[in-house]
Amino acid sequence: MDKTTSGWINGFLGVLIFSGSLPATRVAVADFDPVFLTVARAAIAGALALGLLLVFRQKWPKPGEMISLVVVALGVVVGFPLLTALALKHVTSAHSIVFVGLLPLATASFAVLRGGERPRPAFWLFSGLGSLLVAGFALLQGVTAAPVGDLLMLGAIIVCGLGYAEGAKLSRTLGGWQVISWALVLSLPVMVVLALATMPSSFAETGQPAWLGLAYVSVFSMLIGFVFWYRGLAQGGIAAVGQLQLLQPFFGLVLAAGLLGEAVSGSMVAVTAAVVACVAGAKRFAR
Repeated sequence: MDKTTSGWINGFLGVLIFSGSLPATRVAVADFDPVFLTVARAAIAGALALGLLLVFRQKWPKPGEMISLVVVALGVVVGFPLLTALALKHVTSAHSIVFVGLLPLATASFAVLRGGERPRPAFWLFSGLGSLLVAGFALLQGVTAAPVGDLLMLGAIIVCGLGYAEGAKLSRTLGGWQVISWALVLSLPVMVVLALATMPSSFAETGQPAWLGLAYVSVFSMLIGFVFWYRGLAQGGIAAVGQLQLLQPFFGLVLAAGLLGEAVSGSMVAVTAAVVACVAGAKRFAR
């Protein structure tokens, strides 16, 4: 199997895992405070990552790699989980999933700024059109109903795109699972302290669905998904493989409807399909 094909397979597996993140977060914030959920998931994933690094005897990152790891940690360990958890207090997971349509453009933009990639002009045309479709949907459906939730989701997309691109660039030399593991370990001391500080006095009223949601976002969304995702971006190209994120709304909408019983409107499906079509065109001109 060539490197590019392997990159697309790994990227697809990462997207498939990430697709459950927003529905799982939506379930978890029903009983958990968003801030506690954010730091708890990072603390749990950080402890698991530390174990992996010790078992496989990984060397401490070089000084030049530490800054990139801090950026990754701020983007995907803290920023995206916290902003989405706060947003999901205002919007449904089905609605928030549509914003994932902006992630490929955000990731590609940071691939140019941080990864040194140079997609062709036609790439930006297709990606820009897809982003306009998503933004237009938000303006018509979300801003009037929950402007705070939509603004939080937009912020989450920006910091996530930066974390994806920075981590993918670093994965070329450090390795995919090592990048997310070290980013989690760097965050671990602060996350543990914050988790203890924000932990509720009692979990008596916390239901099983919330615990399952916490488990999913801690183990799969925060760690395992990134192992495949960063490897895929590093192998197949950040801007190109990043377009696979447009499959995430499809998977996520199915999960939101099937597991949470949320209404998925025809307009949501139509926008998602149109955006995926645009990104399919963008993929062709990514290099």
